[in-house]
Amino acid sequence: MPTLARSTTLYTCQQCGAVQQKWGGRCEACGAWNALIEEVAARPGPRGRGSRARRPIAFTALEGDVSPVARRMTGIAEFDRVTGGGLVPGSALLIGGDPGIGKSTLLLQVAAALSATARCAYISGEEAVDQLRLRAERLGLRAAPVQLAAETAVANIAATLDQPSGPEVVVIDSIQTLFLEALESAPGTVAQVRASAQELIRLAKRRGFVLLLVGHVTKEGMIAGPRVLEHMVDTVLYFEGERAHQFRILRAVKNRFGATDEIGVFEMTDAGLNEVANPSALFLAERERDVSGAAVFAGVEGSRPVLVEIQSLIAPSSLGTPRRAVVGWDSGRLAMIMAVLEARCGMAFGAADVYLNVAGGLRIGEPAADLAVAAALASSASGRPMPPETVVFGEIGLAGEVRAVARAEARLKEAAKLGFTRAIVPVRRGGGGGAFPGIALTEIAHVAELLAMVGSAPGEGPMERRAQHG
Repeated sequence: MPTLARSTTLYTCQQCGAVQQKWGGRCEACGAWNALIEEVAARPGPRGRGSRARRPIAFTALEGDVSPVARRMTGIAEFDRVTGGGLVPGSALLIGGDPGIGKSTLLLQVAAALSATARCAYISGEEAVDQLRLRAERLGLRAAPVQLAAETAVANIAATLDQPSGPEVVVIDSIQTLFLEALESAPGTVAQVRASAQELIRLAKRRGFVLLLVGHVTKEGMIAGPRVLEHMVDTVLYFEGERAHQFRILRAVKNRFGATDEIGVFEMTDAGLNEVANPSALFLAERERDVSGAAVFAGVEGSRPVLVEIQSLIAPSSLGTPRRAVVGWDSGRLAMIMAVLEARCGMAFGAADVYLNVAGGLRIGEPAADLAVAAALASSASGRPMPPETVVFGEIGLAGEVRAVARAEARLKEAAKLGFTRAIVPVRRGGGGGAFPGIALTEIAHVAELLAMVGSAPGEGPMERRAQHG
């Protein structure tokens, strides 16, 4: 009698995909708590049965003719910018973001824009077709020739897409709702997400259609499911922003067909997402010019220069351990800048609460923001506003030295375009002048020079004056 394949119980971490034989409260691989889920895996049959004969693979030379990639342009300039100039046929894109941030709205607008030149399908595992129609009507897209379906079985979806007249652009909302009947685990588990994505990506590569996958995120902001999912797709996009805020940032963290760290800026309205062609002007629209604790940072996101306001507030603390609250920047980087200001410049933060905010909902990750953060802190400590119409950028080292950053000219051009007339920047290599068309440059080599300009010498800040008056 043939021996039937037996099944065994395994415990898979929903954060990293590691497999353990026994259940535990903490994953041994990544350290996540309460992330192990019981799954039943079928044991393989005897070796050799049903296996294909092995054959050697054929290699080819690195040199050869390569035809240019034909992209599908959506007409939504901000989306096309982030994807590297349009969607590549046969590619798979993963779009993640917090619940309610606007992922489904964005992809429905993308599908409607592409439907004028390509066959588009929107398959939802979370909403009914009537709900999708209501959203399309609210967005003014009711007449777009987009095919809708509500399905969660991967086998049925694959059978529909694997046809000569199948769609050329497919949206799956979301990958965590799909399941394969061959697996006994529930939808959303590591095994189901990995297998479902692999089946659809393999089909997209073979048939040549564009696959857009929506992914849920965890409370840490990472895409839920196995991390291998991000390695399987060609492009990973994160949709960022606060639901109570109208701005949305579409950020590319991986792109095999374009630049990474590229961003697109959108504004959420009652009629959907509107692209923002000049995000710098939008981020600075509500800026107060004569307020202490604020500095304008000239940053670069991908290939785009962006100006944003960095706000700081230093207040006396009654706690034994003062608070350090950061929104839009790295808290560890803030601690380093404060330590440099204390050790190298004589400033004191030990008895104060420090709050730092990047206005507009943008998250900054480049070290070039160090000098702008130091300027905001110094301005808040002294109670004196920064010089008017001034932008700041530069990296700060542990010795207090100010280091040059990349793409300084693009940052200055963006500042000049928005009417800024002065810039505080690192000393340029080669000592090339102190001027730029339309902007007067102040080059500094040490952060102490910045503090002297803002007037935040030790003992002059509002906290020191408050202590002196008792």
